[in-house]
Amino acid sequence: MRIHALQHVVFEGLGSIETWAKNNKAPITYSQMYADANLPSVDDFDFLVVMGGPMNIYEEEQFPWLSAEKLLIKKAIDDGKIVLGVCLGAQLIADTLGAKITRNRYREIGWFPLTEIHSSMKDIIPDGALVMHWHGDTFTLPPGTQRLATSVACQNQGFIYQQRVIGLQFHLETTAEGLAALIDHCGNELTPDAPYVQTSQELLKHPDRLIHTNQMMSSLLDNLCRQRSAPK
Repeated sequence: MRIHALQHVVFEGLGSIETWAKNNKAPITYSQMYADANLPSVDDFDFLVVMGGPMNIYEEEQFPWLSAEKLLIKKAIDDGKIVLGVCLGAQLIADTLGAKITRNRYREIGWFPLTEIHSSMKDIIPDGALVMHWHGDTFTLPPGTQRLATSVACQNQGFIYQQRVIGLQFHLETTAEGLAALIDHCGNELTPDAPYVQTSQELLKHPDRLIHTNQMMSSLLDNLCRQRSAPK
């Protein structure tokens, strides 16, 4: 399984996805978009991971590489690759599949539960699971997809397309180091008195939750790989 990752900022890496890849002897190559990286051919990978970032999917004038990235995502989906998007990455995939990306009613940052888990994911993400959120935008469900989960602050927390393309608005991959980096670089977004924004102290005081969500990510990745190898 050859993985290629699209990374948008230096402080949002793959987190526990890298650990899973190492444990499964799956090589990872990277396009670091913030460094004007070249994009690969779809023939160069089996699994495309699209990570998060503070920019928005419609800021192509400021981030011109967004256009080329969207084309790569579309080619990967059309070519039958596994594709996983996290936060901004999920929004980019949703846009590619025809969804509308807008500001969410609430900025959602912190540990908040997921509900209405899609039946195919209930063995991976239990109903009521507390997961890490850090986003201000959202998406409509792309045509042909199923909603993966919802939360009080955000109706569409993820989607599934053809069982091999998944968009997660939330973060299962975040490690303690990654969360600290997010707070360091984006702490200005932790606005007081916002209904769904927690303090940095609240974000950091539950390291056990990171262990649990990393385990969910590992199970999700296992499931995606099984989908690829399943008989057609």
